[in-house]
Amino acid sequence: MNGDTPAALNAGEPSSLGGRGGAVTLVEGSTFCLSDPLGDIEQGTPYGLFYRDARVLSRWELRLDGQRPEPLSVLSPEAFTARFILRRPPRAGVADSTVLIVRERLIADGLRETITVENLGRETTAVDLQLLVDADFLDLFAVKEGRTGGGRADMMVADVELLLNDRSDRARGLVVSSSETPAVLPGSLSWRVVVPAGKRWRTEILAQPTIGSQPIHAPLRPGERYEHSEPGRKIEAWRDTAAKITADNPQLAWVLERTESDLGALQIHDEMRGGRPFVAAGAPWFMTLFGRDSLLTAWMALPLDVNLAVGTMQQLAEMQGTRVNPLTEEEPGRIMHELRRGPASGAVLGGETYYGTVDATPLFVMLLAQARRWGADADAVQALLPAADAALAWMSDYGDRDGDGFVEYRRATDRGLINQGWKDSFDGINDATGHLPEAPIALCEVQGYAYAALLARADLAEEFGDETTAGHLRDRAADLRTKFAEAFWLPEKGWFAVALDGNKRRMDALTSNIGHCLWSGIVSDEHATQVIARLSSPEMDSGFGLRTLASTMGAYNPMSYHNGSVWPHDTAIGVAGLLRYRHLPGAVELATRLAEGLLDAAGAFGGRLPELFCGFPRGEFPVPVPYPTSCSPQAWASAAPVLLVRSFLGLEPDVPRRTLTVLPHMPLRWGRVELTDLRLGGAIIDLAVEGDRVTATNLPDNWRLITH
Repeated sequence: MNGDTPAALNAGEPSSLGGRGGAVTLVEGSTFCLSDPLGDIEQGTPYGLFYRDARVLSRWELRLDGQRPEPLSVLSPEAFTARFILRRPPRAGVADSTVLIVRERLIADGLRETITVENLGRETTAVDLQLLVDADFLDLFAVKEGRTGGGRADMMVADVELLLNDRSDRARGLVVSSSETPAVLPGSLSWRVVVPAGKRWRTEILAQPTIGSQPIHAPLRPGERYEHSEPGRKIEAWRDTAAKITADNPQLAWVLERTESDLGALQIHDEMRGGRPFVAAGAPWFMTLFGRDSLLTAWMALPLDVNLAVGTMQQLAEMQGTRVNPLTEEEPGRIMHELRRGPASGAVLGGETYYGTVDATPLFVMLLAQARRWGADADAVQALLPAADAALAWMSDYGDRDGDGFVEYRRATDRGLINQGWKDSFDGINDATGHLPEAPIALCEVQGYAYAALLARADLAEEFGDETTAGHLRDRAADLRTKFAEAFWLPEKGWFAVALDGNKRRMDALTSNIGHCLWSGIVSDEHATQVIARLSSPEMDSGFGLRTLASTMGAYNPMSYHNGSVWPHDTAIGVAGLLRYRHLPGAVELATRLAEGLLDAAGAFGGRLPELFCGFPRGEFPVPVPYPTSCSPQAWASAAPVLLVRSFLGLEPDVPRRTLTVLPHMPLRWGRVELTDLRLGGAIIDLAVEGDRVTATNLPDNWRLITH
């Protein structure tokens, strides 16, 4: 990480999770829990229970007769719950253990854990159980940086409850209670248990955060199975409303099931605004609203539920910039980068909301038009048009800092992010030799987003009867497309520069960013043919997805964050871009190869694509090598398989014009793919695709199906 840039911001590498056998991550809304495979939260690690961007549990360790239990397995049927299956270590001279311990954990604005001790032996057994508890109430940023600190909790015993309060901020606290009466001391709850042969003993422990000494609303009810809990009901409501995607191919079906579960768990509902949904960026470090991440995730998830896109845009529009503030990088019309509510948010971000992103603003406008095509309510879309117009004004007035027609960025102070595109680590943008650019920096993909945003707003203007504005915006888009080709194309190399630096020098590294340019449509067919050939090379195609940086470039490192790793969302956008140019040689073949490599990678990661993984060639390692600090589940990685399906189906609805376009080019091994309960405006359609055969059921009579 750059020493001049706060590591707390969403850039670069977070602290390694370490631990025995990797971390277990549970997430529900903005609350999440990290533990080891025993279910323990050990002091001195980044593990913990996090609520409102603060760690409210920094220690949660179970001891059995003074020892750590032995792990057997971890089962996680949903993203918000897990069962840790353990046993008592065998006693000296005894081959097998006869005591089974199961820790069943559920996350939702707190933690509920049911501990079951089962005696599988033939004699009654005595067990001493102890739960060691502490909280440091550290800000999430501090934990992400690797500053673990010591216990900062003031502890009190109140009857049979353990009360923990933040010494530095008395407003934050935690209450720990148990259904079976424990012996409570500051820092521990303990039970002396006698379990007859063949019997079980059980206690239910609740760790409930408090704000201002008052317990927060507790959605975790005693004795409730996870299926019937509030998180369980929320995920089922999501499944009831979201379209369902099924596939003959078992691997694709498995990955899509995990996608549905993770996207449901990553949703946050704003109860102050009628339960409006938006999606958090990902666990563990980004369980909050992010401009770029949330917008791209909502875009990818459009086939599942358009309301997620509408809720995300409404939330972002309410926080859209209205003034110039160098500390937070707020500017009129700018869409925010991240929202935080932790105790250190003001010190790190200059406030709860930080605006240092260059791409969220055009992505907002792009998504608004797409959401309308997918059936978003016309009144809701019209209500967001002023925000879209303010976003376009930001692109011209503040985004184009030197008046050359391109959107660029330069951080406002030395506290901000040096790089403000999706590759936002300090060294994420470089040239073919590995040298870094001077600001201000104009990224190639951001020009593509700006181009697509102009066309998107033109489409909306046309629908709502403003032909003059629509024509003006299309002229601006055409002019930008021409200028982009002139300024960014590298004829001697056959690809686009990743960026122009402050001296208009072309940063000539070969990167995956050019796949985003295909996705936006800013690339001419002539240039696209050469781009496809470059992306097809083994320097870019790792066998499990596109590398962020070609292996022939000076800064290449397959173990880096942005300079040679593989990001699933990035590859999925590249695939969508390739299939936009499906008429060109090699586009479908490369898209198929990339998608199959990505799905193979998902299989190696248990059906859940992580934020990123290392970019080693598949010929060197037959399975993808994990990146040690990768977030999982991570929103746009979770949504990437949905974008793959949409792209290979050639699925493009247009609700205002009552057309449904399906132009499939699916990989052969996918077999039959079905979308049921696909909600497009007032229509609910079932769609089945096998090969080039398309069947649409319940399509309204006044709609037109386009399949060629």
